[in-house]
Amino acid sequence: MRKTQILDKDHSKIITPLYPWLNASETKGHKVLLGIGGNVGDVVRRFEHLYWYLNRSPFVSIVQTSPILRNPPFGYVDQPDFYNALILIKTYLTPKALLDYILHIEKLFGRERSFKNAPRTLDIDMIKYAKKTMVTPQLILPHPFWMTRSSVLIPLEWMKGV
Repeated sequence: MRKTQILDKDHSKIITPLYPWLNASETKGHKVLLGIGGNVGDVVRRFEHLYWYLNRSPFVSIVQTSPILRNPPFGYVDQPDFYNALILIKTYLTPKALLDYILHIEKLFGRERSFKNAPRTLDIDMIKYAKKTMVTPQLILPHPFWMTRSSVLIPLEWMKGV
């Protein structure tokens, strides 16, 4: 069951059984905020599949998810709207190991990197990793643009304690 609420001319909130979701039990590990997005195919269904994939993972525990936000693309704008959500996880993986795992998941879900800001089946960004800051060629933490993106800020408004 999907419920859609129009927020403004550019944004809609989509509620499903798993977005938003809150785990009542306490989990251990480093708190990591992931941003997920996509605009190719049935993205909402893909997000549901991603939830169940992560839920069965030995490497992460899902703490919370946000509602799904439909919003316009940026950068390359000649493409369909994006669907975005946030997933708060806990993990014992290092940031580099988690990045490798995320890239593996994206590939499993059909991600192809044809050009910058291209349409995609699934994009997973590491927004924050605990209170860690780092700058490497592969990963910048926290994500350098998270505070300017409605695709992060609007879903974050609906999450508790992040």
